[in-house]
Amino acid sequence: MKKKFVSNFFCILCALVLGAGMAGCGTGTDGDSSSADPEPDPVYIENPIVEKDMADPHILRWEDSLYIYSTGGKISRSDDGITWTEAGHVGFSPNWGTPGAGFWAPDIVQIGDKLLLYYSLSVWDDPNPGIGVASADHPEGPWTDHGKLFTSQEIGVDNSIDPCVFVGQDDKVYMIWGSFRGCYGIELTEDGLALKNGLDYARDNKVLVSGKAGPWDGSTFEGSYVIYRDGWYYYFGSSGTCCDGLRSTYHVRVGRSRNPLGPYVDSRDRELAGSGNVGDTILAGSGNFVGPGHNSILIDDLGYYYIVYHVWINDNGEGKGRYLAMSRLDWDEEGWCLVKGGAPGKRVIAPYLEKSTQSE
Repeated sequence: MKKKFVSNFFCILCALVLGAGMAGCGTGTDGDSSSADPEPDPVYIENPIVEKDMADPHILRWEDSLYIYSTGGKISRSDDGITWTEAGHVGFSPNWGTPGAGFWAPDIVQIGDKLLLYYSLSVWDDPNPGIGVASADHPEGPWTDHGKLFTSQEIGVDNSIDPCVFVGQDDKVYMIWGSFRGCYGIELTEDGLALKNGLDYARDNKVLVSGKAGPWDGSTFEGSYVIYRDGWYYYFGSSGTCCDGLRSTYHVRVGRSRNPLGPYVDSRDRELAGSGNVGDTILAGSGNFVGPGHNSILIDDLGYYYIVYHVWINDNGEGKGRYLAMSRLDWDEEGWCLVKGGAPGKRVIAPYLEKSTQSE
């Protein structure tokens, strides 16, 4: 069976959408409305949905629960899509990086029967950060750390952080990573635990996916995230400053491609690779919400897409964050996504989680 992005949730989705694949998102199920079951009454939750630092959140659907993994190795859990509780820590502290480097910007994906947790190991202004991988059988661990995949100097990409790993429609495993000095893509081995054909091959054959090499350029991208929908791969990247409190300019831009590693273009046909200030901005700060970004994507059991991200809150002139927030994604007739109003809403309809039928 073909593996999908983020988690085995996509298998559940395909059954729910009644043969429509991933089409029709944002409209519930397709088909004859007279025979379709009515949607449950919406339940609204307030943004931010968690008022604690949960920077760089990656969301995972696992059975009847949702999990969030964030910078620092924190794990949070929700059984209803509404209330979140702390579910522990990844429980390991890699030491192969720069002395004092921390666990940043995790990304988690199920490959085969294993959950693989990709992480950045970095300090601020790190001259040689890198990316490692760990595995587990359950979202709460225990985790086995397999160590580094590469450092910046080994792979030839400055500021090698922010891994994004996904399984393409061709069943190949891809990684996109990087931060404001070019985001690049490579292929991993079938089990996701190593670079296909080794480090030298990956260094020489990596593909520029977004942004450009060179000095720090906040008009380009970091925090890459990719989903597949209706024949397109959609690339989400964050631009601007992430961590400046109320001066943060973080926001999310989107492009799409027919191929996993691009070329990705925006709705004006501008390529994301090689340039800054490109991509369609779908989420930016407004009002008391400042610097939303570094997102992941959830699809609920009604087929609605949600963008999950961190955001600063302006509390009477004091910047609080980076708190966890969520918005629905809508899709237009040409297949481009958007957030209503282009900014975090004060309220959002909670994602719907259908509980499994328990055997008697």
